[in-house]
Amino acid sequence: MKEAKSYIPFYSRLHNVYNLEDFSPEIIDEAYLKRLGVKTIPAEETLDGLRSGSELLIRGLRNKTLIPEPLYRTVETDPDSIETEIHNYTGRCPTLTYEINPVLGCGVGCQYCLVTDGKHRQELIAIDNYHLYVKKLLDEKNGAGSENVNHYYYFSPKTEAFQEPTLLTGIAHRILHAFVDHFAENPDSKARLFVASKAGAKHLEYKYDGESILDLFERLKGKMQFNTSVSIMPDAFRDILEPYGAPLDERMKAVALCRERGIQANSALVQPIFTPYLTDDHIKSFFNTLHEAGIINYKPEFLTACMENLALLGQYLGYFDKSLERQLYEDYIRPDNADHRKQRGRTAPSRDLSIASIKRLMAYTDILGMSVSICYWVRKQLNLTEDFIPLINRNGFQCLGYQSELF
Repeated sequence: MKEAKSYIPFYSRLHNVYNLEDFSPEIIDEAYLKRLGVKTIPAEETLDGLRSGSELLIRGLRNKTLIPEPLYRTVETDPDSIETEIHNYTGRCPTLTYEINPVLGCGVGCQYCLVTDGKHRQELIAIDNYHLYVKKLLDEKNGAGSENVNHYYYFSPKTEAFQEPTLLTGIAHRILHAFVDHFAENPDSKARLFVASKAGAKHLEYKYDGESILDLFERLKGKMQFNTSVSIMPDAFRDILEPYGAPLDERMKAVALCRERGIQANSALVQPIFTPYLTDDHIKSFFNTLHEAGIINYKPEFLTACMENLALLGQYLGYFDKSLERQLYEDYIRPDNADHRKQRGRTAPSRDLSIASIKRLMAYTDILGMSVSICYWVRKQLNLTEDFIPLINRNGFQCLGYQSELF
């Protein structure tokens, strides 16, 4: 393992959790919830999680371990030793999807992280020769003599694909080159690249050995899609939750840059949705921005969180507005909502609220001509029918936002 290197993030915020004026988190217990005005009486297990999360927040704030340090190490590994992961949480994903995860950890530092529940490593480990594993996987699944059935390759579900450690080292560029080379050798390959990313324009324009990410995307057009990942919330709250993420306008610039090159970039992951922010004004402003950028499809993903993480997120929200913090807990901690859980036991907002919220989103986005894609887990949990939201919608998107017409 090589010596750790520091880097300057392409985007950073004036404010983060460490410099919030007068921010002083407390222990969330039954007395705290009552003072806040929460009427729900949570189960003891829920209270235990909220207490534990409060302690983690207080300790992390004191020790400055809540967001990752801009440090990374590179390693090389045997491509045969990397475990092939299938991105299929429900067993019912629309097409077989292989994960591409070249980094342990993530430099964006999302406080709601779906992978770590907000517990970030302080030093990232980037696999310098990960492209050799990608080449091996492509050869096995979609190369000459393989089954060559429809496969998506998801770059990247467990870390940000185009964060500084993957760009500065050329790891991301080499991974994309593996796809370029694969299609040159196998023009009839049924492999397709699915990118979900919080990247801004600076990330996609970054050049390594004279080529930018956008240059490589252009060589893959018709074989890939770029899905921006964005959230409905005020900028001040986003700054706290995504300390090194690109601002919303920079993500929209990234979408525009892709579209200018003929790259499919017209679907968005709208996540995480904080239900207290689903006001009419926020919905209209946010989706107007997506519509103006050429987004025609979106997958809404409500915040899912373990109770430890909810304690952290709730107190961040309460820094701006205590009534919103109260609403967040009411939306999640009802005892009859305890079984509304996604992978790794993360809790989703109450089912009735989730259905009502999806309907509210659709009431406005239908006016804009935007379609909605919903994953199987959400369909099953909320009992959503194909009459309500088709498995493959009118724009050809399904599940996570996969574009079926790419095949």
